[in-house]
Amino acid sequence: MKNSIYVYILLMAVTVFIIRVLPLTLIRKPIQNLFIRSFLYYVPYVTLSVMTFPAIVRATASPISGIVALILGMIGAYKELGLFKVTLICCISVLLLEMFI
Repeated sequence: MKNSIYVYILLMAVTVFIIRVLPLTLIRKPIQNLFIRSFLYYVPYVTLSVMTFPAIVRATASPISGIVALILGMIGAYKELGLFKVTLICCISVLLLEMFI
């Protein structure tokens, strides 16, 4: 059992090393391809969205209230209400929906 933990740690270290070091050593010139540049530009936003969306929906007792709060928060953010107001709208919507559902 103890040896398998060291194997897992070694495999994780090698994987992280390959992911982080190989691009630095293999790609020395600036990337000229617009598709690849735009793809790399949006990777952090997509990763954050993929990690955040399930947490928003599952953070409440009912997934419906989480989805409604997400939609209301997106509308508030689109209308540029500010972080505090959007947060307040989301929290109040979850509170009201949880009381009535």
